[in-house]
Formats: sequence, structure tokens, C-alpha cells
Amino acid sequence: MSKRYTITAALPYTNGPIHIGHLAGVYVPADIYARYKRLTGNDVAFICGSDEHGVPITIKAKKEGVSPQDIVDKYHAIIKKSFVDFGITFDNYSRTSAKIHHDTASEFFKTLYDKHEFVEEVTEQLYDAEANQFLADRFVTGTCPKCGNEEAYGDQCENCGSSLNATDLINPKSAITGNVPTLKETKHWFLPLNKHEDFLKEWILKGHKKDWKPNVYGQVKSWIDDGLRPRAVTRDLDWGIPVPVPGGEGKVLYVWFDAPIGYISSTKEWAKREGKDWEPYWKDKDTKLVHFIGKDNIVFHCIMFPAMLKAEGSYILPDNVPANEFLNLEGKKLSTSKNWAVWLPDYLEDFPNQQDVLRYALTANAPESKDNDFTWKDFQARNNNELVAIFGNFINRVVVLTNKYYDGIVPEASEFSEVDNKTLATIKAYPSVIESSLERYRFREASQELMNLARLGNKYLADEEPWKLVKTDGTRTKTIMFVALQIASALATLCEPFLPFTSTKLKSILNTDDNSWSDISTKDILIPSEHQIGKGELLFSKIEDKTIQEQLDKLEASKKVNEAANKEIEPQKDIIVFEDFTKLDMRVGTILEAEKMPKTKKLLMLKVDTGIDTRTIVSGIAESFTPEEVIGKQVTVLVNLAPRALRGVESEGMILMTETPEGKLVFVNPDTTVNSGLQIS
Repeated sequence: MSKRYTITAALPYTNGPIHIGHLAGVYVPADIYARYKRLTGNDVAFICGSDEHGVPITIKAKKEGVSPQDIVDKYHAIIKKSFVDFGITFDNYSRTSAKIHHDTASEFFKTLYDKHEFVEEVTEQLYDAEANQFLADRFVTGTCPKCGNEEAYGDQCENCGSSLNATDLINPKSAITGNVPTLKETKHWFLPLNKHEDFLKEWILKGHKKDWKPNVYGQVKSWIDDGLRPRAVTRDLDWGIPVPVPGGEGKVLYVWFDAPIGYISSTKEWAKREGKDWEPYWKDKDTKLVHFIGKDNIVFHCIMFPAMLKAEGSYILPDNVPANEFLNLEGKKLSTSKNWAVWLPDYLEDFPNQQDVLRYALTANAPESKDNDFTWKDFQARNNNELVAIFGNFINRVVVLTNKYYDGIVPEASEFSEVDNKTLATIKAYPSVIESSLERYRFREASQELMNLARLGNKYLADEEPWKLVKTDGTRTKTIMFVALQIASALATLCEPFLPFTSTKLKSILNTDDNSWSDISTKDILIPSEHQIGKGELLFSKIEDKTIQEQLDKLEASKKVNEAANKEIEPQKDIIVFEDFTKLDMRVGTILEAEKMPKTKKLLMLKVDTGIDTRTIVSGIAESFTPEEVIGKQVTVLVNLAPRALRGVESEGMILMTETPEGKLVFVNPDTTVNSGLQIS
């Protein structure tokens, strides 16, 4: 029976593009679910938008010397285009800087305010007198009181993961001026989550014990068992939605409060455009509300947002919040600040028309119950060994043989064998098999069931061998090809949630778009005899080792560039007097010979003409230069450094080196050829 679904995907934060962690955690499973629900005849509103408020955006704007609006405009456009190009089928993609969102969030706040659902408190918060502003959590750094990390933020220590208040930090400093902040009184409104503890225990801990994922249920239970406390819904900041009540001057709604309301405002925007009534999608008890998020958003969507909706009184609560865990990259935690990520715009550029390969790789390896690792080698294997060798191979054989034997016309079947009947019955079972996995939010499992249908096709062809039978039994061959084409037609429909671009291409090849999800299990014939199919074309192509190595090299290079860009300049050393400097004897030298030091990776043994003699110098540059590259180079040598034995070889001096922004070693040497032995002063 048809049902109404409001499906939301976490609002991406507009201070950078989308990466594969976001896709695996939220957007690919959400899109699979939305596509599946549409295919099964349901009324779906798939809702998202850009999250454009909060401190990280103001920090980025300050760093780049632009306005926060400039930052969100830039990344909103990038993110929205990436989603479209990748085939994410949002019914509406809005933004929280839009007027409709400001109005909706303000109205929501005022409703709770008028119902006395907030408590007002005057608290002491950190204040930067020089900047003349209160310091929001990310504008404060200091030492974590729990693990001693000296670079903890005012809301969280990224070293130990502890949630903090800015006033908890030891030796706090303003991220704006570097000054030590003072405490100053300020008034804010708080949502008393403790007031909603009994409701949350009843609704989640009892009501959703069996149908919510263990990782979600466990995190929520831990928070509730620890005791809920009032949480500020306003803050002192100038970027965000102004607090719409007396006394709210200079304050905005906290981003955790305003962002989830973005789902509602985005739905309103969609409904207005489509001429629909938005309220049934949020207020009708027969509507099923599902939030797709990452594990870092579980508390906000399972405790705070439901408490807000319950306090307002007219909204439905989420039926499920199937949050995923985190995706790592090549064995390391994904990090946007360290540029250890695969960015969606880059992928779309480097792998044109291969959106489905990434969708499949991320789904087949989705971090559904624990953190998982994305590797380029696994991506290659998923493509070559599964999409190409199983799915693509089956379709290619069916289409090529149909064109070869029957000029692309679906042959007429004769009497079905026991194997044929069993195969046709198995095809009919697949929609419910895949559906069972999807209804339990097991997208990995569902993707493998889809691949099993392609495996069934390959096994059927391999067992029946129509390429041999065609020489001796034309009638039987026609029946075999008829059955194989039914499998191909089923795949064209059932793969649509997982491989939408492939589905479109396959339907074009088969010249059919008639079958719905339910048709696969109810119709005896999915593609009829005498139907004309098109010529074959490859659905997937093999990805070579060279392409994968390029991605690994690119990843490593971008990490080095970012490390260099964020590398702190060493502070000035202690002051010396002129006489100290004159003790250094630096001269131009020429490298005459070079060879690698045995049993080491880093050391080269150099024979250097210093102008005053020829001497041996051992230098740790072997990972950056081959011996052949350095012979004949003019270098700067500290010649009066005391000799030092390195692996049994006495080194008499030091070659001066520095690093490029990319982390590459370079020689500090004269830019024109000069005589060896000339002093540098």
C-alpha cells in the first residue's frame, strides 16, 4: 500500500566540498532509500539543504578576508552541483541563509518561547576585550582538562573526543587575538532537555529498542543514562538567525537549534514550488519520517530535535534514524583540515561517467555498524571483479548473443525446462529479498543481493551454453536467450536505486522502460518476444593499476602540500652577537662523487670540493635525490663543523638544505656558477 515518506539527509556544512565520507555515511544510502520508495509507488519528499550558520564559517571568512555570505555562497553552489552531477535525487535542496528558513526558524523559536518551553539564564562566558565580543566555542583554544591536549577547542577536544565547555579549558586563549579572555555575564535561553527525559526514555529506550540500529540506540541510551541537562539555544554572535524576542539583540539562534528546522523550511520551499501542502509531510501521523545522518549527528537527531518537536506539539517524530559510522581513507581517519580526503568534485572530474562505480563501492563497503576503510585498491577490485566481470559481463553476453543470433529481436520461448522454471521463479523472488534488506537499512546486504541476481544470470548462461547449443538445437537456444533477457530486464529495474546511471543505460539498450519494482515479482514476462533491443555497449570499463596509482599519488601529494601550508614557522632562535656568526665558515662547494650508504635509505656519501680540500660529507638526502642527480652540483657547505662518525664514516661538514611548500628538499646554493671555496658572509 502506498505511504507518505519524508526522507531527510543531514544538511552539509558549507565550509568545504563534499567528500566520500559524507557520501558513504549519509547521501548514498539516503538516495538509495528514496529511489526505492519512489519505485515502489510511495509519495516521497526527499529533503536536504546547506547548513550555512555557525562559527567555523565565520572563522574561515576571517581567514580568507571575505564575508561569511561569500563563503556560504561559494560552497553552496559547489555542493549543490556535485549532488546533481552525482545523481542524488533530492526533491528539494535549500539553504539555511534563505528567507524562508529564517522565518521558519524564528517562528519555531517564538512558539516555544510563548509556551514557556525555554529557561532564561545569566551565565559567565569568555569574553575578548580587545575584539569586543564574547567568544563562541570554536573561538577559544586551550588545554583539555581530561587528556592534556594543548590544542582543544571550547566545545570539544579532538584528541580524546570529550565534549567540553569553553570555561572548562585550562589556559584558554582567544583564537581571534591570542589574548587571555575574561569572564563576563550574558543572558541566554536554554532548552531544558532534562524536562523531556521521561518522554525520551519511553519513546526511544522502550519504543525503538528493536527497530533502531544498535550503534544509534546505544549512543542515545548512554546520553540519557548520563542525565540530560539544559542546552543553550542562543549565543552571542553576529552570523546567524537573530533571536526574535526582546533581549535578543546581538544574539543568534545556536546552529544546532536552527539547522534541523532547515528540513522543515526546505519542505515548505518544495511544497510551495510544487503547489502542495507541506504540513502532511511533517504533521500527519501516517507519514513516515526518516533521518539519514552520520554518527556525529545522532544526539542532535535522536534527543535534541525530537525534544524540540515534542515541545512545539504539532509535529510527528522520526520513525527511524539509520545513522552510519565513519569511513576511513587508506587506513587513516578522513580529515578535511589535513586534506586527507577524496573530494566529490575531484572524483567526478577524474572519473567521468563513472558515478555508479563510486556509489557501488561505497555501498558494498558502507560503514553501517562500524567504521570502515575506503581504499583505492578495493574500489578498483569492486569495479573490475564485480561490476565489470559479473554484472557487465552478463549483460554484454546477453545483448551480443541476441544481436548475433536474432538481429536484436527477443526470441520466442518454447517449453521451459526445470532449470528455466526455477530461474524464472528466482527472478520473481528478488524484489522482496532486496526490499527486506532495504527496509532494515542494510544497504550493503541489498547491493550484494542485486549482484547475486547478475551472478544467477552468469551461472545460467554458463550452465546452459547457448553458444554451443545454437549449432545443434536452435529451439532450445531461443528459450535460453528468452530467459536470460528476462534476468537482464529485471536487473535494469532493480539496479536503479543502486546504479541509477547504469539503469538508464541498460533500459536504453533493452529499449524498455515499462517495468515497475512490483512488476518483477508479478509479471511472467518482463520483455516480450518480438521486442527489438538495441546494440550492445559496455556498462562498465576496467580500471587499470596506473589510474589507481595516480589517485594514491594525488592523495599523498595533496596531503604534503597541506602539511606544508599548515606547517608552523619555527620561532626565531636565541639572539646571537656578530662574533658568534663570524665563527661559521660557509663556502661554496662542488659535489664530485656520490654513492648511497649501504643498508640505509636516507644517507648519501658525498665527495665535495670545498676549494680548500676535498672531503667526505654524509648527508640525509638519499630519499630526495639519486647519486647521479647531485654529481656536479654547487652547494653551500659549513666547513668548520666538528667531524662526526655516521655508520662508521667520518662526515666533515654539512650541506645546507631547505624544503619547498610541497615538502621537497632543495639545495641552498648560488644562482650562478662561482668558484669552489668562495666564502659566504
